[in-house]
Amino acid sequence: MPLDKDIRRVGLARSLSKLGHCSRSRAVELIRAGRVKLNGVARRSAECPVRLDRDQIEVDDQVVRMREFVYVAMNKPRGLVTSASDEKGRKTIYALLEDTNQSWLAPVGRLDKASEGLLILTNDSEWGHRLAAPESHLDKTYHVQIDRIANSQLIAALEQGIYDQGEFLRARRAHILRSGAKNCWLQITLDEGRNRHIRRMLKSQDAEVLRLVRVAIGPLELGTLAKGATRPLSEEEKCALDEALRAASANRTPSLRGRRSKPA
Repeated sequence: MPLDKDIRRVGLARSLSKLGHCSRSRAVELIRAGRVKLNGVARRSAECPVRLDRDQIEVDDQVVRMREFVYVAMNKPRGLVTSASDEKGRKTIYALLEDTNQSWLAPVGRLDKASEGLLILTNDSEWGHRLAAPESHLDKTYHVQIDRIANSQLIAALEQGIYDQGEFLRARRAHILRSGAKNCWLQITLDEGRNRHIRRMLKSQDAEVLRLVRVAIGPLELGTLAKGATRPLSEEEKCALDEALRAASANRTPSLRGRRSKPA
């Protein structure tokens, strides 16, 4: 594994994450439980320095070696929580992975229990963190059904943005997909995701979300993937996400950064 000089000494928890063994938060749990050894000695500090090019890490007396990175797309159904476990005992997305030998993968970002659609899972935690970070500004596209007929004023409000609980929330793009007699579907694209971002914006416009489906993350589309199913990303899809991530970061403008602070 090639290592840059600047990253050879990293904390023990981060080392387990970089090796693809588990997420950093899970690594902290393992370390605190005394299940992790560094060069044969149990360590309980997540920040204990490690030289990945020479030190040996063991979990439950098994040597941890660099895993091949795996990247998977999931079509998350409604009603599942995006976490490994839930303090309320609710079913999680890992119920879908029990028979696939993929239960060691971690979700990239989240979809709340009531939301559905495209979710990426990986053991490449550093990459996943970059992809999910709000500052990455990678486009994420949603199809959203609301309980009213949208008009141009609602679309303009979403694109201009609103303040809620001290946060500035806006859609990068929004338009009407189709309308029925009493409700309609919108397509909304975000370039950063705050907690319940879309639901909070629409609530401010007296619109209730009936369904919320993520249909794309950057260039990666949900497509025809069946609900509850998973599939590996192709090499081309992974490369396209990497390129989109670089482009989104490079195109971030000072004017957008300035709009996040509420004026006096």
